[in-house]
Amino acid sequence: MAASAVDRLKLFVIRNAGNIVPSYGPEPGSVSATVEYAVAVLGIHDIVICGHSDCGAMSAISRCTCLDNLPAVANWLRHADAAKVINAAHEYDTLRAKLDGLVRENVIAQLANFRTHPSGALALEQGRMNLHGWVYDIETGGIDALDGATRSFVSLAESPTVVAVDSRNRGRI
Repeated sequence: MAASAVDRLKLFVIRNAGNIVPSYGPEPGSVSATVEYAVAVLGIHDIVICGHSDCGAMSAISRCTCLDNLPAVANWLRHADAAKVINAAHEYDTLRAKLDGLVRENVIAQLANFRTHPSGALALEQGRMNLHGWVYDIETGGIDALDGATRSFVSLAESPTVVAVDSRNRGRI
């Protein structure tokens, strides 16, 4: 009997402040080890970086909150510096719009960071993986997904097959 799609579904979750995926480096941490295991051992085919509305980590960055008394948090959030700089280059009408923009830019930045991990880069090169960037709206339950072809976020409900990076073309986001 053939296995159903549900039988083949593998879910491996990393949850942390700011949905951060640090770039691969000489001293890999727990996120790097988890990425490597998920991709190289478990053979995960789809990676989802999922941000969410009203994210406390992104809110702290957006408001330039002083984190002097939280040095570990401040150091961790530096992995979102690319998103912070890009978001600051845009103008927003409201603080809420600025935060929403940062959440989306951070998803894009973390997808780029993911691609620096050797196991992820190899799986993408070999066409064994897709990358997805999602933003979950806590209030409505809706999910917007990054369309890598247009670099815009679209409703996942209306575009269920959209991907940020497709294994067939390994395009840039």
